[in-house]
Amino acid sequence: MSRATLAQWLEYIESLHPKDIELGLERSRRVASALALEFRVPVITVAGTNGKGSTCAMLESILLAAGYRVGLYIKPHFLAFNERARINGVEASDAALIAEFEKVEAARCRVAPATELTYYEFTTLAILNLLALSELDVVILEVGLGGRLDTVNLIDANCAVVTSIDIDHAAYLGDTREAIGREKAGIFRPGRPAICGDPKPPQSLLEHASACGADLWLLGRDFNFAGDKTQWNFAARGVRRNALQYPALRGANQLLNAASALAALEALREALPVSQQAVRTGLVTVELAGRFQVLAGTPTLIYDVAHNPHAAAALAANLDQMGFYPYSYAVFGAMADKDIDGIVAALGSRIDHWFLVPLPSPRAANTEFLRAALQRRGLDPGEQAATLSSSVENGWAQALGRAHENDRIVVFGSFYTVAGVMLARALQRH
Repeated sequence: MSRATLAQWLEYIESLHPKDIELGLERSRRVASALALEFRVPVITVAGTNGKGSTCAMLESILLAAGYRVGLYIKPHFLAFNERARINGVEASDAALIAEFEKVEAARCRVAPATELTYYEFTTLAILNLLALSELDVVILEVGLGGRLDTVNLIDANCAVVTSIDIDHAAYLGDTREAIGREKAGIFRPGRPAICGDPKPPQSLLEHASACGADLWLLGRDFNFAGDKTQWNFAARGVRRNALQYPALRGANQLLNAASALAALEALREALPVSQQAVRTGLVTVELAGRFQVLAGTPTLIYDVAHNPHAAAALAANLDQMGFYPYSYAVFGAMADKDIDGIVAALGSRIDHWFLVPLPSPRAANTEFLRAALQRRGLDPGEQAATLSSSVENGWAQALGRAHENDRIVVFGSFYTVAGVMLARALQRH
């Protein structure tokens, strides 16, 4: 097939492997070797059940404010694949991505027999190679699923961050925090800083860090933070940063992510010194779509990609901080392999009416499945509190039609849900 455009390349890449997810590093390692993939600048990897994207965005923003040339790999994307790769704060161009896809394809085919890569493996290798060949001072890489067997873990990072550990992707990572903690700790490296921002890390993570000889930084032991209504302070191993402004990313949980980001920067301060002003500027200018993102206008619109109970609980707490709204609507769609009962339980009675939407993925839960979860939790008595919508766009239109100017609409449950409403709103504007 002709592959002249980015869309054509992505369609081709999707066809290469029969599975969406197949954990393991051997396939990627063979192709990375054929590519001669190598980083010559400091690399920070960031794993975790929740908070990865926010932590990566804060690291990028602070380092850019400090004057460094920064590369970032973050995922998934909302509207355009290019969102996944940023060089100095600018999304990679179609041409740059296509050039790397061509290199990965050539390397893949040089390996005998030709290596079947999943969509994630192929695109990750391409973006890693793009960043490795760019003129950068530092690279930030968001880990995908787990850590130990994720393609990003091919790279021996100078500093590894685990933001939080909770149960998600249980079919691949295990159904306990201990099992998942071990998988995420797989990104740690001997003798190198390993930052853990989870207030209660599982024993498996602690044991692995000790066994591999990583320099483990624990929240509450090696770094900490405290704040009041106007500012917050950070301390780590004899270093203090006082009178910091709160991150521009909303939500009480963002201080945990900011503290993990600052701990990583302190651990790398000899290679990447960062001034107090750069920290302040980076925190107040950081942007990241879809993480408790409150949009201007009426009714109030909130985007949140919360897709597991841990993230849904944070969303619930953040909604509670917003003050009074006469009515709260939800546009909710999720993957069938998620703990949907746990997600809806976390939101509970904060939502007055649910618009349940199907998502454009074979893994998605249908709307009847979503309604059954509400009913099991007593959140849709008599089928009065939920509407089954035909699409994300339809659910958004129905919510907008019902909401008054003083109400709020919460769009959550999946990147697909948020992206669908983003696209619908963009089309409305045009």
